[in-house]
Amino acid sequence: MINVLNRKSIMTLFADPVCHYSHRARFILCEKSASAEVEFIDGKEFPEDLQELNPYGTLPILVDRDLSLFNSRIIMEYLDERFPHPPLYPIDPVSRARSRLLIHRIDQDWYSLLDDIINAGEKKAAKAKKLLRENLIAATPLFEANKYFLSDEFSLVDGVLAPLLWRLPLYGIELPKESKAINDYINRVTQRETFKRSLSKEEHEMMESHVLMAS
Repeated sequence: MINVLNRKSIMTLFADPVCHYSHRARFILCEKSASAEVEFIDGKEFPEDLQELNPYGTLPILVDRDLSLFNSRIIMEYLDERFPHPPLYPIDPVSRARSRLLIHRIDQDWYSLLDDIINAGEKKAAKAKKLLRENLIAATPLFEANKYFLSDEFSLVDGVLAPLLWRLPLYGIELPKESKAINDYINRVTQRETFKRSLSKEEHEMMESHVLMAS
């Protein structure tokens, strides 16, 4: 059993070790070098102690003293405001709103397909895999314009994108040579020390297993 009360003095992120939504919250936590604990929970065996913090029974959940947050986007935005340096959202309201809209579209257009690939039946998953690949290929010019996604600086948008793109090989999604800009972007972001630190033991093992099978 998890004693949440014992952790009220320590910021704690309860996260699934393989879930892409938990991963992006872990990534931003590492980017902020925040003094916090990460406790891994199997999302399929949601503990009763956490039910009072999130009635939807989903991960991640962030506990910071008397504050409890769920939904990875809300957690990421809170971490950016709680630890303002370095800022991962633009300062001006117009650019900030555009970044929020980008994240919303990434969630609606790409993460929803990844969810289907993982959770849906074989036929729907195969269709989602095809659609995600096609959508990413069509978005290649967006990755060519800047060092990061539509920006010269790393931002919260990259924190959302990286865990999804890192998982493409795990689900058999290979991008063509014409999408070199996306592959370059993936390498650039996932080689950040913060991204490497954000990976769980299970995620390391998933990728190692995939590399061995592919070799």
